[in-house]
Amino acid sequence: MAAAASALLTTGSILLIGQVPIRSVPAFLSGDLFATAVQAADFALLGLFLFFGIRFKDLLITGLSAAQIAGLFFFEFVILADSHAPAAGLYCDSLSLVMVLLICIAGSLIVLYALPYMQEHERHLKPGKSRNPVFFSLLFVFIAAMNALVLVNDLMLFYFCFEITTLCSFLLIGHDRTRTARENAGTALRINSMGGAVLLLGIVLIYTRLHTLDIQEVIARVQGTGALLIPLGLLCVAGFTKAAQMPFQKWLLGAMVAPTPVSALLHSATMVKAGVYLVIRFAPAFAGTFLSTGVAVCGAFTFLSAAALAVGQSNGKKVLAYSTVSNLGLILACVGINTRSALSAAILLMIFHAVSKALLFLCMGSVEQHIKSRDIEDMRGLFGEMPKVAPIITMGILTMILPPFGMLLGKWMAIESAAGNLFLLFMLAMGSALTVVYWARWAGILMGSDFRGKPRPERLHVLSTISLFSLLGLAILLSVSAPFFHTGLLPGSITGAGGFAPVNGSLANSAGSFAVIPLFLAAAASFLFALAGSGRSSGAETAAPYMSGIAGPENGTYIGPMNRITRSVNRNYYLSAFFGEQRLSGAVNACAGILILLMMGACI
Repeated sequence: MAAAASALLTTGSILLIGQVPIRSVPAFLSGDLFATAVQAADFALLGLFLFFGIRFKDLLITGLSAAQIAGLFFFEFVILADSHAPAAGLYCDSLSLVMVLLICIAGSLIVLYALPYMQEHERHLKPGKSRNPVFFSLLFVFIAAMNALVLVNDLMLFYFCFEITTLCSFLLIGHDRTRTARENAGTALRINSMGGAVLLLGIVLIYTRLHTLDIQEVIARVQGTGALLIPLGLLCVAGFTKAAQMPFQKWLLGAMVAPTPVSALLHSATMVKAGVYLVIRFAPAFAGTFLSTGVAVCGAFTFLSAAALAVGQSNGKKVLAYSTVSNLGLILACVGINTRSALSAAILLMIFHAVSKALLFLCMGSVEQHIKSRDIEDMRGLFGEMPKVAPIITMGILTMILPPFGMLLGKWMAIESAAGNLFLLFMLAMGSALTVVYWARWAGILMGSDFRGKPRPERLHVLSTISLFSLLGLAILLSVSAPFFHTGLLPGSITGAGGFAPVNGSLANSAGSFAVIPLFLAAAASFLFALAGSGRSSGAETAAPYMSGIAGPENGTYIGPMNRITRSVNRNYYLSAFFGEQRLSGAVNACAGILILLMMGACI
């Protein structure tokens, strides 16, 4: 059933290609019955959040939920009492199409992977009665809410979908019902309730000034005027909370306690992309203002600081989580730069990040279930122990840092777009350098160590295999197709009319050319050369490293002080004195909070 639904989602999203732009007001959306149903559902959702706040004795959740109920009541029955905003219906341009394709294709592959994964997860957890039917129902509700969120053209419908994603993330993070899961689910609800409250306030302020809830009409009327910066700033802050930007990142880090498919869905195709989508959608409305500069600075600061925090981590899931926060910051920095080239870079980064990060999370789930550890130091020799997954996770890491893959292309475009601002340029360059550190270290552990133990049989379900190889293939295919997206798909979105002409499979701009197709040909030739070399050395004898002393009786041992046999230990430096969470988190959160306050203060 879940596999069939996933196939239908993927097929439906692909059929949308070539149909955009679409603007439609279906009859059911303009009816009073639908409006009343959404209104009732809004209050029911907020009432549920209030219930959770009271149940968990959390004053912040309780207060934010009560405030939203009061604000929504005032807006619906006082402000809108004497006026009826026409239904804005649905709107699908290239940006919405990109989001729908990411949500449906990546989301469907994650669901396929989850089918065997959750069976093994429950065998380990032993919950008694299976909760998998509820789990998969929530996954599909989550995917449906995200599709609706990127297709609706009505601010109140957007708010409703925004809150559904909050509910789904809360329930999915707390799925295992352990104490840690409940605590982190509460953190997610707390922070995302802040985002919901700020979003509602921004919508109310927009309506009181423009008397419309039509998103496209709001953008058209505000674009180029520098007006409504306060409500637009509130929408950006709401996007920051969903996108887990500093100082709101704690909920996404806590989401790592959830089953791996939840982490993959949150980090790649759904929750965090909702926040990024919100800011990108309204970017034309605040282009050329201090708010736009503020978004760029806040995003660049998150990119740099989250990359620094990732350097200090040996927990694989935390590395993935901090890298997600960091890359979302880079995307928002591009949105804040708000030029046509920068917006193109933001959308390309969003595409490439979604696919590669989904792949890495799913690989991490397989590795964790096999070796019973998340520590990347325990992955030494993984090629010998997991010969199927190890090459895939290594390739996934390489797609994040090496040419000709799309993430490096996106970073090149982002840094070129920031060339006019030395402060932004410095943060983006430093963040990119730190990104190479933690990815190269992980890839080095996987590729640079031999396996000395006895291999355990690697059981990889056929559905898991399909998901992993499909995502890896997509990461490569999308990178090869980057010139097409840049010239064909993106200009039809908010980046403006006209195309960026590719030159022989390259992307060119004022800073130079990124030769996508030639680089891929060179990479393929290098891979074949390395493959031939590894084949010739397969029978070569390996020797233990020289330990500057008398070798011990076993490989990796030597005669140490007092003539004792000492075993050598290989371990990377994580520089926790400089990049540890305890060292940096408080300072970077305080700085990020100050930057957001300055951004909003300038809007006021």
